[in-house]
Amino acid sequence: MSARGLKAKIAINITLSLFVGMFSINLVTMMTAQRNLIRAEISKGQTIVRVLGDHFLIDLFAEDGSAAFAKAKLGETLDEAGVECFLLLGQNAQQISFGVKRCAPHDELVDLTQQAFASGQGSVNFMGSTFGFFWWQKKQLVISAPLQANGAVLAAYSIVLPLEGIYQSLRSSQQILFIYIFLNTAILAFVGIYRLFKLYLQPLSRLAQRAEDYKEDDGIVFAVRKEDNELQRLSTSLNSLLRRLSAEKEKLRATVASLETANAELKKAQTEIIRAEKLASVGRLSAGIAHEIGNPIGIVTGYLELLKPDLPVDERVEYLDRAQKEIERISTIIHQLLEISRPSHGGLQTVSVHALLDDMAQVLKVQPFMSHVRFSMALDAEQEQIVVDPNQLRQVFLNLIINAADAIASKEAGSRGELIVTTENSRGELAAAENGKTWLHVCFSDNGPGIAEENLSNVFDPFFTTKEPGKGTGLGLSVSFMIVESVGGRMQVESNTGKGTVMTVSLPVMEGDNCSRVID
Repeated sequence: MSARGLKAKIAINITLSLFVGMFSINLVTMMTAQRNLIRAEISKGQTIVRVLGDHFLIDLFAEDGSAAFAKAKLGETLDEAGVECFLLLGQNAQQISFGVKRCAPHDELVDLTQQAFASGQGSVNFMGSTFGFFWWQKKQLVISAPLQANGAVLAAYSIVLPLEGIYQSLRSSQQILFIYIFLNTAILAFVGIYRLFKLYLQPLSRLAQRAEDYKEDDGIVFAVRKEDNELQRLSTSLNSLLRRLSAEKEKLRATVASLETANAELKKAQTEIIRAEKLASVGRLSAGIAHEIGNPIGIVTGYLELLKPDLPVDERVEYLDRAQKEIERISTIIHQLLEISRPSHGGLQTVSVHALLDDMAQVLKVQPFMSHVRFSMALDAEQEQIVVDPNQLRQVFLNLIINAADAIASKEAGSRGELIVTTENSRGELAAAENGKTWLHVCFSDNGPGIAEENLSNVFDPFFTTKEPGKGTGLGLSVSFMIVESVGGRMQVESNTGKGTVMTVSLPVMEGDNCSRVID
């Protein structure tokens, strides 16, 4: 369809261009012919005027009988010459003779004749209008001249020659020229279009067909004939382009295959890394469990060895109490391990975080481990109600406060520490899935010794602790982290050695009536 459309457009444009060109040539030719015919008519009129002045008009002023003969002969001559009208004016604008036919406008003819009489100079003018061969043209030719004798102007005369005969002749010729133009346009357009199709469109059509039938195993695709001239260059360029594309395609295939191999190897390496990390985690977990449980078991074993019959009753009771405490310690460790592997969610309800913090502050102020800590709160969040198990959230906050108090206590003896709890709101700053939600950020800032940079990435790992043996299991932060994540929150830590630590708990705020949250 597109090829046929291109052929039709080319044919139409060639035909129109030829027609416009030939019509323009015809127009110039006809205008030139009209100009030459009018010039010939002017020359004819000037000759008539000269002959009249030399042979007839002087005799009109003779006093003998020759005046009547001259006047009769003048009329015959004017008719033979095709003069449409003749006007002769004597002195004082007296009309001596008025021609063979009455022509209009008479007043304009009189004015032109008087001008010739007054100036003593001849003139050529045009009067009236009529339709020529293309548009409106002048209708009559007026030639005026003075009649002189012995250096004096006796009279002035004008003749009027019609121009309609010229236009009629041109119109007749124009009809023939139009037939010639149409025939020439048709013939030349046919020849031009045929040659153009033969030289360019057919080779282009072959190139397009070869492109449609192209296969990767083809050799030379765009083959043209020698007579296709410039198209041969185009064919060579297209063949070169296809060869380059084939080469690049092979490179691309090789690159894709290499990437697929690298991706498979990367996945394999990733799987091995994950397996190694799991094994390392299991190893660390096993070592931690063995260490944490081994100590109290060894102590219990020692106390049981001491429980021999020869011991006094009061020492036996003391050893039994100590053994019971160590067994309770083992139970606590096992309970915390269960919290990590299978957190308990309890009953979910709407909790006011500020009320929970206020209640904890009242209890903690009188605790001995907080005696060396200046505890303060700045609860500025406007939205602070969340859906959570209040006991679990209390456990999270208590773990963070105890860790901060222990960190402050590890500073120099006699120094007083500071713990500040603040709350604030923000929108859409955490997980992309929760974008647009309102969040409550609870920050616990202490001025303790801080956490070394190499330990920051491990603070939430099970059994990781920087406390002295026997003073911590390393499960508090891990359990807290699991509790916060179970309600859709996040825990973050920021610390600089010697400048303190900031633990931030971010929780999604309950909005509107959406006070239920399903936790798997």
